[in-house]
Amino acid sequence: MLLRAAALIVLSESMLVGAGVIIRVVSEELSTPMIVFMRNLMGLILMLPFLLRASRAMATNNIHLHLMRAVVGISAMSCLYYSWSVLPLGQAALLKQTAPFFVPVIAFWWLSESVPARVKLALLVGFAGVALILNPQQGEINLGLLVALLGASLSALAKVTVRRMHLTEPPQRIVFYFALFGSLFSVVPAVLYWVTPSTEALVWLLGLGATSTLAQLSMSRAYTLVPAAQLGPFTYSSVVLAAGVGWLLWDESVALLTVFGMLLVFAGGVLTLNRPAPKTAGRAH
Repeated sequence: MLLRAAALIVLSESMLVGAGVIIRVVSEELSTPMIVFMRNLMGLILMLPFLLRASRAMATNNIHLHLMRAVVGISAMSCLYYSWSVLPLGQAALLKQTAPFFVPVIAFWWLSESVPARVKLALLVGFAGVALILNPQQGEINLGLLVALLGASLSALAKVTVRRMHLTEPPQRIVFYFALFGSLFSVVPAVLYWVTPSTEALVWLLGLGATSTLAQLSMSRAYTLVPAAQLGPFTYSSVVLAAGVGWLLWDESVALLTVFGMLLVFAGGVLTLNRPAPKTAGRAH
């Protein structure tokens, strides 16, 4: 069972790297807002058949949380897509994996979840790795690295928001409203930077939709087979794969200091595995 789940996680991470490659290619013709809008539009179209079958289940009393989830999620997606387009693939994939380090901090502040000592150590090690990655060349910080890190923190906030929403909202409703509001919120910046996609770009965008969807399906299935903690190390397969693909397609290399930073981030991620369930102090703002 673990082997099957691990294979699904590796497949999911491979599809995410494939999506990053597509974003890198399409970004030569289309802006990041355009790519984000097209991705969300495809997601909404995929949700329409479900909406027609279960429209009554979409009623909610927590529309404000769905709006927040959409704003934060679209912002995180925009940062992620931008980082895929400007950073070496290995660095972009690695910084995406720093999102779990922000989750305990946000959950402590918002949901009053306690932070075990082991997780505090993981945060210290992980952020030390991030510091090395952010400063690989004599103090010169790449804007793309900061945007990627911002995207990871926003992704963590989106995950905590979903955790809060799960108290009252079923997963299908969360996915639907994200697709709906995501399309609405992303259309405005897309119009400001509108460029009619070429036929080739449309084909690539279809590929982006397919790889992203397959990544989500594979990941969701994997987490139904075994506990999430057992799958944590396999999510870092995308970093190795992305670095290899970046070297193969674009002759990208990674500085030695950055490699040390990657190892620290990986170590921090491993330290968070098998931690006890978080305790709450009974309040949720």
